[in-house]
Amino acid sequence: MKVLVLGGCGIQGKSAVLDLAGDGDVERVICADANMDGLQSVSPFIDMSKVRAESVDAGDADSLDRLFRQADVAIDLLPRQFLETVCRAAIRTGVGVVNTNYATPIAHLDETARSAGVTIMPECGLDPGIDLVLYGEARRRFDTLNLINSYCGGFPEQTACDNPLKYKVSWVFEGVLSATKRDSRIIREGRVIDIPGARQHDEAYVHEVAFPGLGTLEAIPNGNAVMFTDALGVTGTIRETGRYSLRWPGWSAFWRPLKQLGFLSEEPVSGLAGPVSPYQMMDKLVGPQIQYRRNEKDLVAMINIFEGLKDGRQVRMISRLLIERDLETGLMAMARGVGYPASIAARMIARGEIAEKGVLSPMTHIPYAAFIDALGSRGIVVEEEEIPLA
Repeated sequence: MKVLVLGGCGIQGKSAVLDLAGDGDVERVICADANMDGLQSVSPFIDMSKVRAESVDAGDADSLDRLFRQADVAIDLLPRQFLETVCRAAIRTGVGVVNTNYATPIAHLDETARSAGVTIMPECGLDPGIDLVLYGEARRRFDTLNLINSYCGGFPEQTACDNPLKYKVSWVFEGVLSATKRDSRIIREGRVIDIPGARQHDEAYVHEVAFPGLGTLEAIPNGNAVMFTDALGVTGTIRETGRYSLRWPGWSAFWRPLKQLGFLSEEPVSGLAGPVSPYQMMDKLVGPQIQYRRNEKDLVAMINIFEGLKDGRQVRMISRLLIERDLETGLMAMARGVGYPASIAARMIARGEIAEKGVLSPMTHIPYAAFIDALGSRGIVVEEEEIPLA
């Protein structure tokens, strides 16, 4: 099996490359990126005889096609602006691809991909990704679903919380800033509620959840939960659903006044020496100050709660997982949580375990038991708890 990893030298790409290179069924890992320096940090832990580094211009169709033709399947971990470009290269070359971005921007490629006999699996990282596989399994287990609440977030271990945010960057800070402005759609008491990004941190929408071993975490609405209940075909019976980011308590209290004062505006501030926006300033000023040290761990916590009718009785099912940074390799918990699911799904496509063509979904097309077992073998253990309801 030959696997192409686009963005293989990035934070998440390195986790996929390391995982693939340790698989006896993988003959070659084509690690493609614009800058190869990032792979050096994990190369002592990788069978580098299997890895071939290739330069790629993600905006050039010929460059992408050349790489796709060398592989049996591809993993796309490039920035999201290249999503459709990469998927069109997969269609042209007849090579399946997994990516971790939301499916909406490429949904229109479904018929084209099916006609070309190509499998495209978007939303296959951590969140979206692992959570959606759990969604799909809950849909199969329950006769009727009335509640789906999904919580996921990355944050430092308590000993690394040495700044006012109690937060450090496990990927890029600009992505964190972008998420603090994301619109959300939830359902409460059977009513759809749209939450604009400007109101995301309002006290009316923020609540607390308990996570065993960690304590109390803050939950902030982040994303369109109704889009996924629609895809599952269960919105008609849902009385409550939401997708929430998890942080240590105090996160919303920090951002709420800053947003009100315009610190996340992307409009340049008049009177400065150049066209600098508050958003740009926050990225360049705060981001460098909240980086992890080599001996500090990031954590990823995920909780998915499902309620409904199962085998004739009302049941609540809770799925949890906790990922920690691997200090030996340096791989962040967030990188493992994103890179491993993509790596697992890519191999399932290459082996024919996922055979359907078109733009697919982890909710429907990833075999649950095999996927959960594969995660567990990599130290990502999903724990389940089922509670009868009165």
